[in-house]
Order: sequence, then structure tokens, then C-alpha cells
Amino acid sequence: MAESGLSGYPVLVWVTEGTWQSCVDAARLFAPASAQVTLMYVVPADLLQATHGAHLGLLGRGHHGVDARIDEILDTAADELLAAAAARLGRPCGRIRTHGRPGHEVAAAAADADLLILARDGDQSHLGPRSLGKETRFVVDHAPCQVLLVWPGEAPASAPPPPAPPRA
Repeated sequence: MAESGLSGYPVLVWVTEGTWQSCVDAARLFAPASAQVTLMYVVPADLLQATHGAHLGLLGRGHHGVDARIDEILDTAADELLAAAAARLGRPCGRIRTHGRPGHEVAAAAADADLLILARDGDQSHLGPRSLGKETRFVVDHAPCQVLLVWPGEAPASAPPPPAPPRA
């Protein structure tokens, strides 16, 4: 990390449908103007497989070009989400759109970042580990950089942590 703190280093912001506004707002708040911000969206591989499988199941193999059209629609939706996030960020930024397993793709991209910003995407009604979805938990556990984890919206009311397990 640079001696001058966060200034001038790469910041990666993981953009997803349900949480992108909170992540972008956190980047606006915590990434200095000199930071190199990159917005990243991952089209999940299982979504691609499901849509392609549904196409085969419904229409059969004789309809060429439909899979390419589905990929184009998903990519266009991802690009529109990244454009909305860039507009909300309100400053120059890079954009990455990729396909694959989101947790793995984001953790790999975080190797080039000094800060990764992402949001809780699990159960938003309670504090605790269930507030992280599977892919987010993977990224938090495997990101090779500092991680800023934000609540999408207001955090639930705080309660005391659960008691420690009994000693064996």
C-alpha cells in the first residue's frame, strides 16, 4: 500500500443488482479523488448455463443464434448497470464486465487492487454471518487486499452478540 494512505491506489468496486448503489456511495465517500476506481460486474456462469439449458429444453437444438442473443441481452444489461454505477460515482472510472463464478472472478481481480468495496448480500434483517451470501463470503475470505464491507441501506438494529459456545 502507498505511504500516503488511500490516495492514488487502485480501488475495485463489486457491482451487483441489489447492492450497487451502496457500494458506489462507499467509493464516493472513501476513495480519494486521486484513487483509480474500477467498477466490476460478473455475469454468473450458472445464469448463462440455466438460460442456455432452458433454450435447449424449450426449443431444441435447431434454433441457432438464440444463445448468442441471450448472451448479448445479459451483457447489455450488465453494461447498463455499470453505466448507471459510473454515473452515480460521478468521476472517471474503469469498468470490467466478465463471466464466470462471481466470487472467484472478483477475488482474482482484487489481486490488482489495494481496496475492494463490496456489500452484504444475504439476510439483511439480522446482524451476523448470514448477512453474507456464499459468493460474498468467498470474496471476503480470499481477497488479497483490504476489504470494505458495507450494508446495502441501513444496518439492522444492533443486538448483543450471541454467547460464546460452552467449553468442552
